[in-house]
Amino acid sequence: MKTCELSLIKYLLFGFNLIFAISGIGIIIAGALVLSDVGEFRHFMEGQVLAPPVVLIVAGCIVFLVASLGCYGAIRESPKMLMAFALCLLIIFIIELAVGIAAAVYKNDFHKGLKQLMRNSLDQYETNESDKIAWDNLQKKLQCCGVDRSTDWDVGKRPLSCCHAPREGSPEPEPIHCRNAKPGEDILYSKGCFDMIEEKAEGASKVLIGVGIGIAFIEVIGIILACWLASAIKNKSS
Repeated sequence: MKTCELSLIKYLLFGFNLIFAISGIGIIIAGALVLSDVGEFRHFMEGQVLAPPVVLIVAGCIVFLVASLGCYGAIRESPKMLMAFALCLLIIFIIELAVGIAAAVYKNDFHKGLKQLMRNSLDQYETNESDKIAWDNLQKKLQCCGVDRSTDWDVGKRPLSCCHAPREGSPEPEPIHCRNAKPGEDILYSKGCFDMIEEKAEGASKVLIGVGIGIAFIEVIGIILACWLASAIKNKSS
């Protein structure tokens, strides 16, 4: 009966770790997709939004390696390797929990810091080439203007990237028309860039949270199975 139980747990853990290894690859892909989505706006983020997807990619690599350790421990029926595997999963779980709590605590500070950073960058549009390129890219990509609204730009200094053709197939507006356009005119993007970039960040965070919850659930199952198998092996030996 003990041999049957041992074989059952062994194959359950092996199958679990195979799924876990595949999920590690999935985590790496999810992190890479999020990074590519928000990475082009890194000028305004100072690594605050870019750090989580990078951490996710690293976590995916660790998950893959830990899953390999679990598979090897299950095949060898080594209690020490299985307990090391369970300990690794527990450490990853605690780190994920700590990162999640920290992200929730500093969320409001991040929003305030992002808006201030964007305002400072906007003020340097005409004097700093990197700020100019970053703002033109941001406003064209996200179809927005200014931090909160188009009036954030001084009169007569609004960049052409704030404007678009009023109708499909129409010629692009002249720089002078864009600079002097009044809020509400068809050629001006109506939304502020802060809301648009925050929406991007929120979308990225939802992906990260979803993946994180999925990993945590898998890790708890892995810890239980590894401890169960290690205990069964010890009982068989005794």
